[in-house]
Amino acid sequence: MGLLLTATVAAAEPSRLDLKIVGLRSLKGNILICLTANGRAFPNCAKDAEAHKMTVPAAKAASVYFSDLAPGTYAVALIHDENANGKLDTALMIPREGFGFSNNPAIGFGPPKFAAARFTVGSGETTQSIKMKYMF
Repeated sequence: MGLLLTATVAAAEPSRLDLKIVGLRSLKGNILICLTANGRAFPNCAKDAEAHKMTVPAAKAASVYFSDLAPGTYAVALIHDENANGKLDTALMIPREGFGFSNNPAIGFGPPKFAAARFTVGSGETTQSIKMKYMF
């Protein structure tokens, strides 16, 4: 008698990244979101053609998500674009609008390095809670 062997191939769960954005000082304008796996392009997604970008009205930004991500290492940068002009406004090189990064790293002079903000997305759901920071 022959033995019939069957293999079950488990389908990989689609990857999803849930962002919980806390500490908005107002519900004006938009939240500009940059999700990148390219350390050289962080935090400016304009330098990464494969970055995931999203603009969300601040009034609806408490919880947003990216779905169907490839597993890997990523970092997130946020800007609270309160005047909805599509960029981070500064005064004397100091941000006048809010910003935030995955892992909520300490902020010194300039944005954190990719290594301080990176996290891993595997199969299933990953959550990052990001606290907005304001200098003014």
